[in-house]
Amino acid sequence: MTEHNTSHKVVVIGGGYAGTLAANRLRMRADVDITLVNPRPEFVERIRLHQFVARTGDATIDYGTLLGQGIHLVVDSATRIDTAARSVRLASGRALDYDYVIYAVGSTAATPSSVPGAVEFAWPIAEWESAQRLRARLGELPLDAPVTVVGGGLTGVETAAELAEQGRNVTLVCGRALAPYLSAGGRRYVATWLTRHGVAVIEGGGVSEVRPDGIVLADGGVRPSALTVWTAGFGVPELAAASGLRTDELGRLLTDETLTSVDDDRIVAAGDAAAPSGRPLRMSGYAAGPLGAQAADAVLSRIAGTEPAMIDLAFTGACVSLGRRAGIRQIAGKDDIAVNVFIPGRMGAVIKEVTCKFVVSKRIRAEARKPGSMGWPKGGPRPGQPARPVTSR
Repeated sequence: MTEHNTSHKVVVIGGGYAGTLAANRLRMRADVDITLVNPRPEFVERIRLHQFVARTGDATIDYGTLLGQGIHLVVDSATRIDTAARSVRLASGRALDYDYVIYAVGSTAATPSSVPGAVEFAWPIAEWESAQRLRARLGELPLDAPVTVVGGGLTGVETAAELAEQGRNVTLVCGRALAPYLSAGGRRYVATWLTRHGVAVIEGGGVSEVRPDGIVLADGGVRPSALTVWTAGFGVPELAAASGLRTDELGRLLTDETLTSVDDDRIVAAGDAAAPSGRPLRMSGYAAGPLGAQAADAVLSRIAGTEPAMIDLAFTGACVSLGRRAGIRQIAGKDDIAVNVFIPGRMGAVIKEVTCKFVVSKRIRAEARKPGSMGWPKGGPRPGQPARPVTSR
């Protein structure tokens, strides 16, 4: 008598915040065979990479402490999703058959080729390998060597602050404005902290050229820079486009409001690489967890033969570290627009650290111990979104 395998094969591509949580949550059903594909053997805490670079903290965690029992970890890179054959092609030449895919490839650094010298001489920080190289290069430089951080967003602010607190000679080039996500009061607080710690903040103009030993500003001014860190902007891996799936202009997978690909209802996206209705949420560790849970729930719904739920996620703001002893907790409305309420200083730093630990211990590990245990802030329909899912299947 032949025994039939009735398990549902789910391949999760990407072992970041969204993918790892999604893999754990899929264990709500015992008949789901879960494979997590990730190019690195360890989980990378991207929200701590600025600490790793400045040698004030670690940024990797053993997957053995994060993944629930029965999840298969494959250390490899996905090169193509073959939707016709329902298989994920890997760089090693191996192929993984699937019934469903959770597309959680995350985001990457985006160093623009349009800025002369940026690709050759600027140092990105958004990924583990680039952070390792940056950390090593910083270790070769004397403390007083001029370091430039390009990008006035939250990543740029945290990186500049971390290096300045270690005694580095830092310039932060912000483009249009410093920390534009924050409220006016929050921006003033951050600007004051940076100035007090010796950071030269340049607003209102970007970098037009990166040289081995300096930068050229948009107004033509030249400043010395022994090392230029590029934090302005993010990109995403090209896997979706390489697989013949529709994407937005940045390369994020186009989905409906249930995070399901508009081309294939067996592919569900989560995290930074998803573009629901062509209007993605803010790239963030905060959104990655809930979107990972939602993607897992969407797959489980399809297995059960029920309609997946639409996105219903509320943002509450952002946390920004300013070195190890200060920070700011910016409050925002459910539409993710900052309001003029924030918690600065030592308490802001405590909240930031608790939040970083919460993402791992109270979200990912909680799902590993008890799948389906996490709830998420609800926000109602996203502004400007249709009342029903947008589908093109």
